[in-house]
Amino acid sequence: MDRWRLATETPRRIPPQVAQHELIRRDRDRRLAGLDRARARTAGACRHHERLRFDYHSHDGTASVRDCEPHRLVHTGRRWYLVGWDTDRRDWRTYRADRIHPRIPTGPRFTPRPAPDIDLAGYLGHGISTAPYRHRARITLYTPAQTAAERIPPTVGVIEAIDPHTCLLHTGSNTLDEIAIYVALFGFRFQIHEPPELIAHIRDLATRLTDALP
Repeated sequence: MDRWRLATETPRRIPPQVAQHELIRRDRDRRLAGLDRARARTAGACRHHERLRFDYHSHDGTASVRDCEPHRLVHTGRRWYLVGWDTDRRDWRTYRADRIHPRIPTGPRFTPRPAPDIDLAGYLGHGISTAPYRHRARITLYTPAQTAAERIPPTVGVIEAIDPHTCLLHTGSNTLDEIAIYVALFGFRFQIHEPPELIAHIRDLATRLTDALP
């Protein structure tokens, strides 16, 4: 066998650091795919009002099995959380979505309970982005929650997923102009629900802007 043929048929040794990097990448891809599947199953249980049993790991690493009536997935700008009624503890609880591993199949359907707080995002941490301000706004954005979260930092607003195509933004400011301009610059279609003074202010602003056109 000549030297050229031997070189082409002999497997090249992969450097250890390259092999380690590839193992890390594959492990990350598997974990991300698993998180997406788990979050999709959790969202489906919320949408169809189906009891959800799942394995859960708390912040200190304690493992447990939870049984809840899932209400809504909420995005705080950093992480997804599930808000649900814990059937064992007989109380509302929040769970980090990346620590949830749903058991299949889901449980029986249930009649939704009244939410623990009309402002679900605030239930998790509205104090960061709305409580310190004079005006608090609730605005529907016609874009997926994940897309909105990439544009809106948690210090500006808290995002609550409504369905795969829309989300609810909770934000605040000491001036109505700041909210109006900031939301307009997102580039998303939106609808303002409150406060009433913001709705009136934007209508007045729209009229003045229209009148300024030739």
